[in-house]
Amino acid sequence: MILQSLAGLPAFLVYFCTAIIAVTAYLFVYTRVTPHNEFQLIRDNDPAAAIALGLSLLGFTLPLVSAIAHSVNVVDCLIWALIALIVQVIVYYLVKIPVPNLSQRIAAGELAPAIWLGLASLSAGALNAASMIT
Repeated sequence: MILQSLAGLPAFLVYFCTAIIAVTAYLFVYTRVTPHNEFQLIRDNDPAAAIALGLSLLGFTLPLVSAIAHSVNVVDCLIWALIALIVQVIVYYLVKIPVPNLSQRIAAGELAPAIWLGLASLSAGALNAASMIT
């Protein structure tokens, strides 16, 4: 009975490790795209940076979860993860249109622009995840 339960362990490990790699890649790319240094701001106790990056991360992981659930293999999952990353970068640039000084305001600790960016990222991620049904 226990062996039956553990039969899926290899697939779990492959997809979980793939997800960790995808999340790490996302954080690396996304924090290079934005002009403000999210991790330094978070280390400096800037809640605006934590909100914006945290919700952006959720906006990326929602489609990643969908990709894991619906992909036919790990390569397919990685392709959809890349698409989710691209969508989040596009959202960052779209959100800057009505708030051109978005990064400077987040770096200054202003919450409204951070919440705007974070929730736009989360919304795009939810739509992205729902659209990935194969």
